[in-house]
Amino acid sequence: MSRTTAGRFFEEYRLGETIVHAVPRTLTTGERALYFALYPVRHALHASDAFAQACGLPSSPLDDMIVFHTVFGKSVPDISLNAVANLGYAEGRFLGSVWPGDTLTAVSDVIGLREASNGQAGIVWVRTTGRNQHGEAVLSYVRWVLVRKRDAAAPAPEPAVPALAPAVAPGDLVVPRGLDFSRYDFALAGERHRWGDYAVGERIDHVDAVTVDEADHLFATRLWQNTARVHFDATLRPDGRRLVYGGHVLSLARALSFNGLANAQRVAAINGGTHANPCFAGDTVTAWSEVLDRAETQAPGVGALRLRLVALRAGAAPFALRDGAGKYLPEVLLDLDYWALVPR
Repeated sequence: MSRTTAGRFFEEYRLGETIVHAVPRTLTTGERALYFALYPVRHALHASDAFAQACGLPSSPLDDMIVFHTVFGKSVPDISLNAVANLGYAEGRFLGSVWPGDTLTAVSDVIGLREASNGQAGIVWVRTTGRNQHGEAVLSYVRWVLVRKRDAAAPAPEPAVPALAPAVAPGDLVVPRGLDFSRYDFALAGERHRWGDYAVGERIDHVDAVTVDEADHLFATRLWQNTARVHFDATLRPDGRRLVYGGHVLSLARALSFNGLANAQRVAAINGGTHANPCFAGDTVTAWSEVLDRAETQAPGVGALRLRLVALRAGAAPFALRDGAGKYLPEVLLDLDYWALVPR
């Protein structure tokens, strides 16, 4: 009798099943320090207790992407250990702040299944929810993953593709309890641009770039306890290269967006996201954003911007995205649609 597991394969998932993910994780200021060491992130609300307190919060909450990566990592052994690639995200909502000392757990519901045309793999859609030690939901999102089959001849389940909302409605955005930007200190935040300064359709070149090191992306993937084999085992890909965790690219792009969007302090929702092309060690990542929409909130001084954040390899044309046929250009790594909370 074997005491080890090779993980789940596509034909082993069942529509409607609920998967409770193992190993709760207590987050501390250590995760914050390591996050700052890995990414050039500088948003003041997540960096300074004093700044957060001036904005109505008891202290600085952990960065939203720390929460995302932690919950995501919990789900990997059950969802994407045998993934070919993580394909995309939708209906993501940050439902509450996470503070140092909070313990997060995760549960996923299988909401869609479809075999790939080559019969070697299939797409699994899951809705994952992260909760704190009080049972309060702090994050919910849908993602879909291309997962290998254990046996290519195994019968495929009936295809079931979930209908997903194109975006989180502004009225469904959750503003952290007490958040108040009416006395916001723009000098300390790093830029003077407020909600009303951004126009729908405006594009922002974030200028800066980061070269991905093998050590950095492997460290980050271990930090979030992401065990997907393609990130560590070079023999799993025909090219013999380890695939950079898509969340690592996401955090790099979010950090790079500080230059031009320093006041986009909180990620409130992820409307959609696509890992358009693989990223590898040695790639240099740049980013640009487009303002897609604006919305007001009921919180004092707080507005919301709907933003497209695109990460791409350096050397691509400015604001590169798709070719004439509508296909992502090979230099595009990430296309993320999200809502951010900004001072009005």
